[in-house]
Amino acid sequence: MPRLILAALLSLTFAVPPAAQEVLHAAAERARGKIESIIANGEAPGDRHVAPVRTTLTEAEVNAFLQVHGPEILPEGITRPEIRLGEDSRVRARATIDLDDVRRSRPRAWNDPLAYVVGSVDVVASGRIVADDGAARAQLESATVAGLSVPKSVVQELLRFYTVTPERPEGFNLDEPFMLPADIRRLVVRRGHATIVQ
Repeated sequence: MPRLILAALLSLTFAVPPAAQEVLHAAAERARGKIESIIANGEAPGDRHVAPVRTTLTEAEVNAFLQVHGPEILPEGITRPEIRLGEDSRVRARATIDLDDVRRSRPRAWNDPLAYVVGSVDVVASGRIVADDGAARAQLESATVAGLSVPKSVVQELLRFYTVTPERPEGFNLDEPFMLPADIRRLVVRRGHATIVQ
């Protein structure tokens, strides 16, 4: 009985208040509405160079969207995503990633950092997103897995594992630029917000 009481008290202590849930869902719906507008703008006929459309997403909206809708859109094994937007196009991404499937996906040498990490751990990557003229490039500056610094090759392997699709059988490559979807011409990242220009 004491364990049940303790569990109940803990669940009440860590439960998100209803008002906070309403704020979170309102921010997520604002983000979803903006994302749907961006997609619609990309599909609409017309010359975007004459009248560019700018849509701004705040960091709070992006994170609320990921928290509420992440389970629907993220690959299995990635949870608790969080994005921080800084000056000069800097982005810090954090998520809890289940590395067991990644570790077992190929034989591991003794000097491979992923040979020693099991279960779900926090992965953090920081860098810049440079996006202009319809294309973007990611510039990785640092990364950690379970709090330990890892080389770019580890981040690349994680990206490849979780971004393989029939259209992109090799997954996402950090060293290659990629075309922006929905006729996006430019992405401007500043502290706390990102502006999409179409």
